[in-house]
Amino acid sequence: MSNETQMPEPMTARQIELARHALGLPNDKMRSYRNRYVVGISNDSYEDWLKMSVAGYAKIFPNLFDKYDYFKLTLTGAKAALLDGEMLDPNDFPNG
Repeated sequence: MSNETQMPEPMTARQIELARHALGLPNDKMRSYRNRYVVGISNDSYEDWLKMSVAGYAKIFPNLFDKYDYFKLTLTGAKAALLDGEMLDPNDFPNG
């Protein structure tokens, strides 16, 4: 058995698009201004968010809004969604 840490699958283009929306990107300041995505389990993006959560790119806060789950990107997930020249709001990622 190997003790190597397995890297998660890279985010898909669709997952990056969802992550960018959660961060409020793109915008004129080229800086995130939030870190949240609320989605119902019947939404077509729900499965992508679950996969990002399992891979360590997001955290899930289930059932916070009745029939919806709340997701926040981890620092790893947020950085994976940035384009050149963009940055994260330190209020949302104080250790980043």
